[in-house]
Amino acid sequence: MYLFAFMGACVLVAMVPGVSTAIILRQTLRAGRGSGLAATLGNETGILAWGLAAAFGLSALLVASELAYDVMRVAGAVVLVVMGAQSLWQARKGAPQPPEGEAVAGWRGPYLAGVGTCLANPKAGVFAMSFLPQFVPPGQSVPLTLVTLALVWVLVDLLWYGLLIWAVARAKAWLGRPAVRRRLEQISGVVLIGLGVRLVVDSK
Repeated sequence: MYLFAFMGACVLVAMVPGVSTAIILRQTLRAGRGSGLAATLGNETGILAWGLAAAFGLSALLVASELAYDVMRVAGAVVLVVMGAQSLWQARKGAPQPPEGEAVAGWRGPYLAGVGTCLANPKAGVFAMSFLPQFVPPGQSVPLTLVTLALVWVLVDLLWYGLLIWAVARAKAWLGRPAVRRRLEQISGVVLIGLGVRLVVDSK
């Protein structure tokens, strides 16, 4: 019962647009499905890391230390603003669409973008610490259950973002048009900069 409730909650959390969705869609639109999947794997690496931190009480240190929280918050905001500025510059340049099947940046860049933005977002750590323990059944080992829930969270995320990437890839013929790509780059840039600004001005 607890597991099904947790899976339902994970689906709802994944469906809410945020930093992860923006990064994954940006990579998919810029370099194709492989790049989007790489960003997804990076994001889920970060999610798993935050889940494990919550399981072993490390996230509590982030909540307790205002300095650590603020440093990560500013660092995460800078990463998002830089990526947003890159998208706006790309839209201004109007770079041609890469040929079919060409690996523009490989997997490393998108993967690092996914894991970096997730780990640099302290709100993800605070959320993991407050979200996961709610679904630990009474009498169960808390650390072991939290690790299991973190893995389930990652699997649900992978399924949702996989479907999202598939849908974007299916619409590639329309989304790949130069005018549409420029507009999407502009939107992506504005969204990422907006998320960065919100991250730096938000309090805990």
